[in-house]
Amino acid sequence: MHRPPTAEAEVAAELADIRPALVPRYTTELPGARAAVLTRLWRALAHEPLPWVTARESSGDGLVLRLSDGRRLAGPSADPYATAAYVTEVRLEETGYDDPALLMTDLGAARGTPFVGELAHSVASLALSRAGRPGPSKEWPVHDWEWEQRVVDGHPYHPNCRSRPGFSVAEQLAYGPEHRPVVELGLWPVPAEECLLSGVWPDELRDGEHLLIPVHPWQAAHVLKRPCERSIAGARPLMSLRTLALPDGPHVKTALSARLTSSVRDISGYSIALSATLSAFAESLAERTDGLLHFTRTLGAATADSPDLAAVLRESPQEYAGAGERVVPVAALATTGLPAREGWTAAFARLALTVGLRLLELGVALEAHGQNLLVVLDADSAPVRLVYRDLADVRISPARLARHGIAVPELTGRIVTDDVTTLRRKLFGSLVAGALAGTAGSAAALGAALERAVPDLPRTADLAALREEPLPTKALTLMRLSPRTPGDQWTLLPNPLR
Repeated sequence: MHRPPTAEAEVAAELADIRPALVPRYTTELPGARAAVLTRLWRALAHEPLPWVTARESSGDGLVLRLSDGRRLAGPSADPYATAAYVTEVRLEETGYDDPALLMTDLGAARGTPFVGELAHSVASLALSRAGRPGPSKEWPVHDWEWEQRVVDGHPYHPNCRSRPGFSVAEQLAYGPEHRPVVELGLWPVPAEECLLSGVWPDELRDGEHLLIPVHPWQAAHVLKRPCERSIAGARPLMSLRTLALPDGPHVKTALSARLTSSVRDISGYSIALSATLSAFAESLAERTDGLLHFTRTLGAATADSPDLAAVLRESPQEYAGAGERVVPVAALATTGLPAREGWTAAFARLALTVGLRLLELGVALEAHGQNLLVVLDADSAPVRLVYRDLADVRISPARLARHGIAVPELTGRIVTDDVTTLRRKLFGSLVAGALAGTAGSAAALGAALERAVPDLPRTADLAALREEPLPTKALTLMRLSPRTPGDQWTLLPNPLR
């Protein structure tokens, strides 16, 4: 059995210097972290259109991949919707691998890309995240950021679920939401006349003729390379890491020019310019959901003409909780035990699909993955409404809007499309193959929930496609192995309804 690459040892050495008490727990968590990342990688190898995988064949209870160089890679049958780490070893010819980075190295397919290093870092960072995880508690969170910080393992299907290249161990502990830190955000003064501003910038973030743009401390140190003289204390990082809850309630999305999971997390001038228009449009659209959906309002967005120096202020989703209600990020549902309740996941699927398909029919495809989508639970923990945040990656169809007599907002660029495939991919890939699958935790559980939910939904062409066609999802590993190919790449998964 092969042992891990140097990332694990490097993290252990750093940890021994700054938090030695965590080293034994970190070491204990490494095998489970390898299995978790290997399970995500095996999903990709089994289901994504990787050009060097020429055939996939069932073999007893397992799966055999035939590679273009004639070798065979064998492992267990691959459940594309599983969230539990069930892959502890795969075999390349006669050699067993429990380490995903070493497997990709010996496959040779990642040559010339950073993917192997990211896999190694994902394993080490995941073990570090789990090492600091608190013990189980019967008490549910009170604050919005407490729910966010429950999500320890990151993306349920991406092999780079905890990859944070460029972050030292000290920085992960200081800024990673799963480590529950309190962060001091810098305030960077920029002359207002040099800023692109959308919406309203609050007085407390102004200094005379200057806007004070919140800056993540990692960004100040590594990208802007200058400390800030003023700051906001007491910010709590949310699961996206670059977005933080401020002490007085609002959330701020900061520019963070690091590659986290797949993308470099800056904030484009394009998204800043559209933010106020999108927010107002979303508010009007919510009125067409019979009270089943709220959008968090964008309060203000500003950039100093640079994706490396920008920020977006928006409402906390908790603004939409009534008396006795809780607002829970979908990614955190697995920590509640609710999906195991009889009929709960089906009820949630019915609610989410009712809203998602209604908006798609009207002309808006949400990117409703477990981070953007939140569910409102009543006093009995039943799902009653949804909250959606971060409109930057929705898709809007002018033709569909016009068909329903909805005024088309003044929008341009990638967010606007009438292409049916693009619209359905956006919603189905994020909501069904993402949020609902991650909540259900397996193909069988997802299929059962959808079977109970779908008969209650209005019959539309989009629903027919969801019921009858393979389920689209982003080919996350293929995208990391082909960095010169711009935009999203897709694969099709077996339809859990068939």
